[in-house]
Amino acid sequence: MFTGIVEELGEIAAIEPLRDAARMSVRGAIVTADAAHGDSIAVNGVCLTVVGVDGAVFTADVMKETLDRSCLGALRPGSPVNLERAVRADQRLGGHIVQGHVDGTGVLLSREPGAHWEVVRISLPAGLDRYVVEKGSIAVDGVSLTVVDTGGDAFSVSLIPTTLGLTTLGAKRPGDPVNLEVDVIAKHVEKLVGAYARGGRA
Repeated sequence: MFTGIVEELGEIAAIEPLRDAARMSVRGAIVTADAAHGDSIAVNGVCLTVVGVDGAVFTADVMKETLDRSCLGALRPGSPVNLERAVRADQRLGGHIVQGHVDGTGVLLSREPGAHWEVVRISLPAGLDRYVVEKGSIAVDGVSLTVVDTGGDAFSVSLIPTTLGLTTLGAKRPGDPVNLEVDVIAKHVEKLVGAYARGGRA
């Protein structure tokens, strides 16, 4: 589990295409400081399992399902990525509950600069709009954000200077894809309420 509070802006060191997957090497001095085989690290919001560590670079295998559902397949060596280690039970939950299981991808539609922040509008894939509510939480490329407003097939978020400077979202431009993970609690509530309304069990 993650919190959506990015620890480090790393970069892709290498990508080795496999028949139905890819082996990805990611550089990040902070997240590799105590990394070991089997640990979980979120890369742009995607939970990956560490299979090797070499100095400040960790390696992870990315299966086809993950490549198909997320934007990881579009990354290249040198691409910047948001990195976060799995949260420990004794840590503060600074953002919100993030699983690292991407629900789909959106496209950055527009940026509106402000004096101290930027309002960014992002498209929503079909079927995810029901989980996104005003003032609710959403993870965009692994960054925990609060929804400013939503309108069917898109939503907007406000990015403070820290987010703009320390994550990939500061450099994203209109047309760029982003990974989206909606609030898992909303999905569980939907299933439970739906089962109750049908008079059955979840």
